[in-house]
Amino acid sequence: MATARLGWIGGRYPMKTAGRPASLISAAVPATERWPLILVGLAALASGLLLIWAAGNWVVGAGFAAAILGGVAILYLARQLFPAATGQRIENDWALVRDAADNDEVAIAVTDRAGRLVCANGLHESWFGGPVAPPALASNESDIAALTGAGKTAWRDGRGIARGLRRDLLSFDAEVLRGGRNEDHLVWRFRAARLVDLVAEARRLIEGVAGERIGDAGLMAVLVGIDGRIRAASPAFQLRATGKTETSLEGQDFVTLLETDQHNAIRFSREGRAAAPLRLVQVPLEADATQSPTIVIMLDETGGNAAAQGPVLNQIQGLIGALPLGLALADRDGRFMFLNDAFCRAVNLPPGARPIYPGDLVVREDKAAVADTVRRFATGQALSGDIAIRLLAQPDEPVAMTIAGVRGLGEAAVLLSLRDTSEESKLKKQVAQATKMQAVGQLAGGVAHDFNNILTGILGHCDLMLMRHTPGDSDYDDIQQIRNNANRAAGLTRQLLAFSRQQTLRPQILQLPDVVSEISNLLKRLLGETVTLTVKHGRNLGAVRADPGQMEQVIVNLAVNARDAMPRGGTLTIQTYPVTRADVRKLGSDILPIADYTALSVTDTGTGIAPELLSKIFEPFFTTKEVGKGTGLGLSTVYGIVKQSGGFIFADSTVGKGTSFVIYLPVHSAEVTPATAPDLIRERPSETWGSGTILLVEDEDMVRAVAQRALTRNGYTVITATNGEEALELLEERTDIDLVVSDVVMPVMDGPTMVRQVRSDHPDMPVLFMSGYAEEQLRKTIDLDRMGFLPKPFSVQQLSEAVRTMMPARDKTA
Repeated sequence: MATARLGWIGGRYPMKTAGRPASLISAAVPATERWPLILVGLAALASGLLLIWAAGNWVVGAGFAAAILGGVAILYLARQLFPAATGQRIENDWALVRDAADNDEVAIAVTDRAGRLVCANGLHESWFGGPVAPPALASNESDIAALTGAGKTAWRDGRGIARGLRRDLLSFDAEVLRGGRNEDHLVWRFRAARLVDLVAEARRLIEGVAGERIGDAGLMAVLVGIDGRIRAASPAFQLRATGKTETSLEGQDFVTLLETDQHNAIRFSREGRAAAPLRLVQVPLEADATQSPTIVIMLDETGGNAAAQGPVLNQIQGLIGALPLGLALADRDGRFMFLNDAFCRAVNLPPGARPIYPGDLVVREDKAAVADTVRRFATGQALSGDIAIRLLAQPDEPVAMTIAGVRGLGEAAVLLSLRDTSEESKLKKQVAQATKMQAVGQLAGGVAHDFNNILTGILGHCDLMLMRHTPGDSDYDDIQQIRNNANRAAGLTRQLLAFSRQQTLRPQILQLPDVVSEISNLLKRLLGETVTLTVKHGRNLGAVRADPGQMEQVIVNLAVNARDAMPRGGTLTIQTYPVTRADVRKLGSDILPIADYTALSVTDTGTGIAPELLSKIFEPFFTTKEVGKGTGLGLSTVYGIVKQSGGFIFADSTVGKGTSFVIYLPVHSAEVTPATAPDLIRERPSETWGSGTILLVEDEDMVRAVAQRALTRNGYTVITATNGEEALELLEERTDIDLVVSDVVMPVMDGPTMVRQVRSDHPDMPVLFMSGYAEEQLRKTIDLDRMGFLPKPFSVQQLSEAVRTMMPARDKTA
């Protein structure tokens, strides 16, 4: 089907001419070929006569003429049976394809085998911000992978499907078809998936109990599609239009149920000219009224009696108030007469507030445009249109307001429609925030890795210098100060790795009350005398799996922030309590999965956090403290540790009353098993001296020089290599190497790839990896037997201890 459809859009097919039987060949010669045949016949006759005259034999001349005429007849017959192909090359007219594929509901794109975009309709460019070729038009990696899989399925099976994809706030489904004359193209079709089906909601209201209440008030409502056919009708409308309430009007032409007279009065066709005329109010469901289903509200004409129109207007307001659309009525002077709840939510009005004019809802620059538009629609013909405005509640996000002139509703002259986009705006901000946090996390991890290499060199050289100086020397204190500052910098890199969830954790099965008890005495000293610490523990708490040292850091960071938020003193409450699946369901959170949790809350009675800052508190280097009183990494570290532990953290704050942080850690139900993963050396040898030959592989010159000098001072023979290929060459030349100490990430050939080749010839060769990245991040790459891991930055002592532990047993007993 895809091939045929694409061929039709292109406007032509390759033409094939089949052979035809001789009986179907017309004996009549076309006029364009008649004269050439006559000339050939005359030429053949003349040639025969000349041959007779020259040879003197009429038989020879007649035979020659007959042969020429027979050859011509054979050629003509062959031409009729096998006409020559035109040889015309068929080209794709993509401009024609685009014009034929333009669709207001389906975005269409065509790609070739190389994945290049060769054609797209206008809706595709509108949705995805230009001619973007699939599958790169999705927002995240998972959706891009889903689109890629659908394309591969279409190449294989002819059709592929991907659903629930996202592009910013747009949710859409994709259908991929293989097409073209040679089936060498893919046709991509994208259909939007609505978060709220306004048509279904309007149908439910009109056909349900709300429709009956509307009928009791003397109103009739009908939902009409863009094709003019009825989609839903209230019972009162069905009764007036057909005389029966059980008759379904769905699919019937709406106009055929009505008639007009010479005065343009509208009545039901069934009731005739004697019935009272009707008044119609149209409410489009979408901003574009010409491409949107419309709710038509009908009531009997009251003859222009304003006193009689008062109750009718109240009924109209009751109907508008029940609709999920943001609707408001204004008079001819532009003053608000009525606003439904959905309109108030859309413009973010505080409870009880009622603006006077529509211009009171927008920024100053848009006030004049709104006032002029409302005045024009209030006094002119009953038309409708859209205007882009910026609300005071969200000045950075323009929204579309639909303004329509209405007649016959007393003082009401203008109907304003505004869809509530607060949830969409909230979702957009959350997506933007998550994307920013992910990008900053990746940047922080890369910076921490490079900085760890630098700090390794600084700490190593300081340790080597301290070996040549004793306390009291003139340079000893300076070197020690440099070393202390380097250690402080190493702490900052650990915080960056914690935020980016790339630090090395040592998780254990533990109880949160035990962690709080261990650190309570320290917290009391940190908080000071003006802050009262209150600790509460719930019952039946489940065990969690986390690094106890990192959880202590989480509690300390939250407590220090709480202390700074209470400069005049207050109360800090730390509480642990269980959260069951039922409790999670009651919370109604879209982020917290349904499971059993053990919660830890840290609540203070301090100054609180402003709402506009609450979404930024977990960003690195963001702080509300004065310059020099905070790095801005405390809460970002907390965020990274909790996330890396599989938990969730939420913040709630009220200015002037305090702030509460709640951490949810999933209950660990698996049995405790001993750790089998390779780990950094846990035993601390009392002696760091040893013997043996070590192959040191490190691409950073400074780190390689420090490690070589440190190991040489401890009695080892050290040979060095700058990359994996150079190390393999050394291993082929030498057979006395006892241990390989290698960086993980290196150019040309990385450490794990090199070690796997080494193990093919030396299966028992021990390996000590060192890296500025976290062990967990490299776990899949370095998952080898007889392997140790040393995180950067490290000191000379730590390197010596790690090497001593990894050396073969003969060295330890030497």
